[in-house]
Amino acid sequence: MSLDTAKVIAHADREFGVSVERLKEFLRIPSVSTDPEYDAETRRAGQWVVDELRQIGFNAELRETIGHPMVVATHDGPKGSDAPRALYYGHYDVQPADPLELWESGPFDPIIQPSDHGEKIVARGAVDDKGQVMTFIEAFRAWHETHGTMPTPITVLIEGEEESGSRSLEPFLRDHARELAAAVAVVSDTGMWDIDTPAITSMLRGLVYIEAILHGPSRDLHSGVYGGTLMNPCNGLVEVLGELHDRNGRVAIPGFYDEVRELDAGRRRAWEALRFDERSFLAGVGMKTPFGEPGRTTLERMWSRPTCDINGISGGYTGKGAKTVIGSFAAAKISCRLVPDQDPATIREALQRFLEERTPVDGRWEFHQHGCSPAIEVPTDSMHLKAAARGLERIYGKAPILMGSGGSIPAVGSMQRILGIDSLLVGFGLEDDRVHSPNEKFELTCYRRGIHAHAAILAELAGARP
Repeated sequence: MSLDTAKVIAHADREFGVSVERLKEFLRIPSVSTDPEYDAETRRAGQWVVDELRQIGFNAELRETIGHPMVVATHDGPKGSDAPRALYYGHYDVQPADPLELWESGPFDPIIQPSDHGEKIVARGAVDDKGQVMTFIEAFRAWHETHGTMPTPITVLIEGEEESGSRSLEPFLRDHARELAAAVAVVSDTGMWDIDTPAITSMLRGLVYIEAILHGPSRDLHSGVYGGTLMNPCNGLVEVLGELHDRNGRVAIPGFYDEVRELDAGRRRAWEALRFDERSFLAGVGMKTPFGEPGRTTLERMWSRPTCDINGISGGYTGKGAKTVIGSFAAAKISCRLVPDQDPATIREALQRFLEERTPVDGRWEFHQHGCSPAIEVPTDSMHLKAAARGLERIYGKAPILMGSGGSIPAVGSMQRILGIDSLLVGFGLEDDRVHSPNEKFELTCYRRGIHAHAAILAELAGARP
């Protein structure tokens, strides 16, 4: 078939207003996968994706799993095509919207607002990951409406549990490995260097996430009667958590850094050439002082060094006003971001052992697992990455930067390990998109260019041959 990409991009441009309205419709569905109250809405979001893909020539289904359903869709491309098949991955679930009082508009009532870059769409899921999923769905639509087919065979896998641990993903990948076979995976759940500079992410940190609950008395107690007479779980928990780091910001868990390798000289030079402005980075969130491992740049700490963070603490009375109690338990959510060669299971065991060895008198721990995935490095010299780079350069007029990411996408490691394929991590988010925070947004410039870029990348992938 003719790979007239210019025609596809021109069509996508003409129809961009309609693409924005479709994204709004998607964003109105409160698909909060971690909260059972939203289970029906989460399923509705998956079905919405299925219906959209069916409209543009895909065979699409909502597949049952042990948790939220998977969207699976296939398109065989041009008749008789021997082009490589690409597996497009994303997720239709979103983070909870809390705290609701900090939103300037309804989290599931998307609005368009002025921004420094023109206009932005504000809603939960705008950039993570509904907006980014829609960049490639709208690119598929433009190919379908201009050529009647896709330029290359495509499989789509959109999950509904990425924001709640992806417990169904690996069983599903194992059970459907043959059906999901592809030459490469394409993932849009990452960011750009800036709004005019595209990026391909070549490093992702892994994740260990636990909830640690310290139990004490058999019930909540009056602090005037029992205070100072027995172990207070809230006091005990914060004392233990305070030992997770030394005074220099290094993680104090024994063996935590044993498998961490230093950044190679070539990558260090490339990152230095980016001239990352850490002052602006911190100022954007109301801070001004870099913190963490001494002797490291902020970019190193964010992309290539492991971390251990407390993501939430609860216990006792946390409502409005006063209630003088000693709570029967206290809990902390703790996550570790990992780098290549760190084994997630080993780190998880070391973290739990660290806590257990410091158990306060009469205390008892209860642990819950919320994530355990390795860090990922993808080859930077593959034909598929080079094809994606050509597509991005066509749209942006400059070669993409190869960058790291402080975040984690467990599916990338799972697809690499179970399906045997590497991923192209091509995202269109920006540093100030407020991912996982109130007033999450996606710049419409990024949405438009993301659609154009995926249209161009599809054509380049169709021609990729060993």
